[in-house]
Amino acid sequence: MDIREFQAYGYFFFTVFLVLVLYGYFYHLYKSERTGRRDYERYSNLALNDEFESEILERNSDEKGR
Repeated sequence: MDIREFQAYGYFFFTVFLVLVLYGYFYHLYKSERTGRRDYERYSNLALNDEFESEILERNSDEKGR
């Protein structure tokens, strides 16, 4: 087995790893949207509602206790 075969196996397994990470991230986004922890519709409108007087999307953790 020479270096080209190691590179081919490495490329294949790295590609499979990245695909699994990508699908895991998609599942995380879907699950957090479905359970109500995050509302990504509000984040998608952030670029449209970019004014100084716009409503704050989330408070910081130290501001929540106040």
